[in-house]
Amino acid sequence: MAWTVEFSSGAERQLRRLDPTTARRLGGYLRRLVAETTDPRERGKALTAAMTGLWRYRVGDYRLICQLLDQRLVVLVVRLGHRSRIY
Repeated sequence: MAWTVEFSSGAERQLRRLDPTTARRLGGYLRRLVAETTDPRERGKALTAAMTGLWRYRVGDYRLICQLLDQRLVVLVVRLGHRSRIY
């Protein structure tokens, strides 16, 4: 079974605020992440402390904060943004 990508409403707003080039780059990364791996945990890093249970993916200077929903095979993008403002 293949994983799919979904966005929270807040993440969709953050994506729309980005310039088109950066938005395409992040979207392309997510498509490759889902298409090329059988488990999204192979890439990225598990977060700790207050963000336990979430995963971070680096795309240049931008970060995608995601929740992996194993029961539905969904990568849910919770937040995204420049690394200086995301945490």
